[in-house]
Amino acid sequence: MNKITAAITAVGAYVPDYVLTNAILETMVDTNDEWITTRTGIKERRILKDSSKGTSFLAIKAAENLLEKRGIKAEEIDLIIVATATPDMPVAATAAYVASEIGAVNAFAFDLQAACSSFLYGMSSAASYIQSGRYKKVLLIGADKMSSILDYTDRATCIIFGDGAGAVLFEPNDEHIGFVDEYLRSDGIGREFLKIEAGGSLLPPSLETVQNKQHYVFQDGRNVFKHAVSNMADVAEKIMTRNQLTQEDVSWLVPHQANRRIIDATAQRMGVSENKVMINIHKYGNTTSATLPLLLNDYEKQLNKGDNLVFAAFGGGFTWGSIYLKWAYNS
Repeated sequence: MNKITAAITAVGAYVPDYVLTNAILETMVDTNDEWITTRTGIKERRILKDSSKGTSFLAIKAAENLLEKRGIKAEEIDLIIVATATPDMPVAATAAYVASEIGAVNAFAFDLQAACSSFLYGMSSAASYIQSGRYKKVLLIGADKMSSILDYTDRATCIIFGDGAGAVLFEPNDEHIGFVDEYLRSDGIGREFLKIEAGGSLLPPSLETVQNKQHYVFQDGRNVFKHAVSNMADVAEKIMTRNQLTQEDVSWLVPHQANRRIIDATAQRMGVSENKVMINIHKYGNTTSATLPLLLNDYEKQLNKGDNLVFAAFGGGFTWGSIYLKWAYNS
C-alpha cells in the first residue's frame, strides 16, 4: 500500500482594491519612494479601508475563490485552519466564523498564530492531519489585516505591511507528490524585537496603553533583519542538504515577503538563481500570514506537477522554518 502524502491541490487569494503607494505614504509620514524601495523592495501595498470588516472578510474571499477554482462545495471540507496574527477578536476563533460563513458545515476550525511564520506552521499542521488518514480535505488560509495594527505615523512599520489573504487545499496523494519534509524552529529571544506590547494578559488594555500607542506593532528593524537574514537562509540550506537537493533540483524558492534583501540573501545562500525565486513584495508588501499563499496564487500558472518547492519564512517570537514540497498539478 502506498504511503499517503499531503498535496496542495488548489490555491485561492484575495487582496483589497485600495492601493497604498509609496507616493501616497510620502504625504503621510517622513519617507520617500527611493528610501522604501532601496531598503525593502516594496512599491505598493493593498489596504482594506472598510473599518467594519476584519481579517475574516479577507479569509472568506480567498476561501471562496479557491472553492470556485477547484469546483468543490464547502460542505466537503473537513478542517479549516486560519493562520493569522490579526484575528477578528480575542478568544472567538476567526476560523470558526469563516467556516460558518462559507458554509463548511462539516468542518471543525481553529486559528494558528506564529507571526509571519503562521502559514508555514499551518502547512505542517494541515499536512499532518491529511497524512494521519483521518481527514481528506483541509483548507489552510493565511490572512491578515495588518493595517488594523499599524501606526501610520511610525515610518519603521507602516511602510512595510499590507492586507491580504491566500488559501490552499491539502488532499491525500498516493503518487509520492506533496509534503516531503520540514525544519521548523523558534526562539523566545525575539519576544522584545517584534511585538504588540499591550492587549494581552501581561499588559491588558487600558486608557494608558491606548494613549501610549502600545496596541500597534513595534519592530526593532535592525535586530529583526539580522536574525531573519541568517535564520531563513540557514533553514532553507538545511532542508536542501537533508533531502540531497542541489540548486538545479530546486524548481522554486517560495520565501516570506518581508524584505527584498532577506529574500535575495536566502536565494544566494541556496545557490538558486533569481528566475527561480517567487517575488511579489513590490505589489503587496509584507502581508504576514498571507505572503506564501499569495505567491502560490500569483505563480500558479508557472508551476508544473513534480516541481520541487522550498518554502522559507521568519517571524516574530522568533519563529522560522523551511518546508520542502513537491507540486501536485499542472495549471
